[in-house]
Amino acid sequence: MSIEFATKTEVPAEVPAEVPAAGRAAPRPEAGGSDFARLSRRVARAGLLDRRPLYYTVRFGLVLLAFAGGGYALFALGDTWLQLALAAVMSVVFAQVALISHDLAHRQVFSQRLHSEIGGRIAANLLMGMSYGWWMNKHTRHHANPNHEERDPDVAPDILVWSERQASQANGLARFIGRRQAYLFFPLLLLEGLNLSFNSFRALRSPTMKRPFLEGTLLVVHFVVYFGAVFAALPPGKAFAFIGVHQALLGVYMGCVFAPNHKGMLMVTPGMKLDFLRRQVLTSRNVRGGRFVDAAMGGLNYQVEHHLFPNMPSPALAEAARITREFCAEKGIPYYETGLLRSYREVLGHLHRAGQPIREAG
Repeated sequence: MSIEFATKTEVPAEVPAEVPAAGRAAPRPEAGGSDFARLSRRVARAGLLDRRPLYYTVRFGLVLLAFAGGGYALFALGDTWLQLALAAVMSVVFAQVALISHDLAHRQVFSQRLHSEIGGRIAANLLMGMSYGWWMNKHTRHHANPNHEERDPDVAPDILVWSERQASQANGLARFIGRRQAYLFFPLLLLEGLNLSFNSFRALRSPTMKRPFLEGTLLVVHFVVYFGAVFAALPPGKAFAFIGVHQALLGVYMGCVFAPNHKGMLMVTPGMKLDFLRRQVLTSRNVRGGRFVDAAMGGLNYQVEHHLFPNMPSPALAEAARITREFCAEKGIPYYETGLLRSYREVLGHLHRAGQPIREAG
C-alpha cells in the first residue's frame, strides 16, 4: 500500500526586505512605515477591522440553537443506534463552538478583553469542555512564531515530528510513529478530542493559568452534564458508543480545520531573519473552496490574513485576502493558496518527508 504524496510547497527560506515582482519595476513607496504598516492602512481604509455584531449574533444564535437541538434529540430519539448519527452531527456542532471560542479569544467579537474572556470561557470550558486559558496561552505563542521549530508549540516534536531536524533527534514514541506518520496522521486525529480534554485538565496546575478554579469548575460542570445526559438517555453500551463516535469525529474535524493552515509551509529556524509580514505570509497557507469551506473552517481557511490581522472579524477575511494578495504581488512576496484536498496532500507529503531520517536510520 502506498500514498501518492504531494510535491513540496515551494517557498524561499529567506526573502529580502524589498523585492519587486519579476518583470515589474519596484512600486512607488507609500507613506512611511514598514510593508506591514502600508498593508494595514489599506485594510483599515476598507473598513475590514470594524466589528460585525449582526454577523456574530446570527452565527452564535444558529450554533446555540443546534447545540440545544442536539440535547433535545438525544432524549427524543431514545434507545436506538440512530444516536450514532446524532453523535456525528454533534461533533460538527462542538467544533463550531470551538471556532466561536477562537474568535472570542482573538477579540474579533468584543472590543473589551473582559467580555471576550467571559464569552470564551462559556464557549470553550462550559459548552465544549476545553480550557480557554490553556488554549489561549498555547495559541498566543503560536501566533507570535508560526512554524518556528523551537518557539511554536504547534510544531513541537511530541508524537509527530515536523522537520527532518526534529526527526533526527526523535526517540521513543515519536521515533516509532515518525516512520509512518503520514499514514498515521488521520487515525491519530481520532484521539485529538480526548487529547484536548486531557491537556485542559492538566493545564489547571500550570502557573500560567490565570483562573484555574473557575476554569476547573466549568470543565467539571461540562463533563458532569455531558456524561450524565448521555448515560441518562442511553443504555451503557450505546452511551459508550455515542461518546466514542462523538469524540473521535470531533478530533478529526478539528484536525482537518487546523492542519492545512501551516503544515507543509516554511519551517522557521533560529537563524532566519524575516520581518513580521513575511514571517506570517510565508508560513501560512490559504485554502480555497467558497462559502462551504468558509463556514466549515470558520474563516481559518484565510490563514494568511488571520495571522496578519488576528482581531479581524471572520466575514471580512475574504476581502482582506484580495487586498493582501495584490500587495504581496507588488512586493514580490510569495503568497500561497490551494484547494482543500490539495492542502491535505501537502500536509501528508510534508509529514512523509520529515520522517525520512528515521526511515533511513533503519
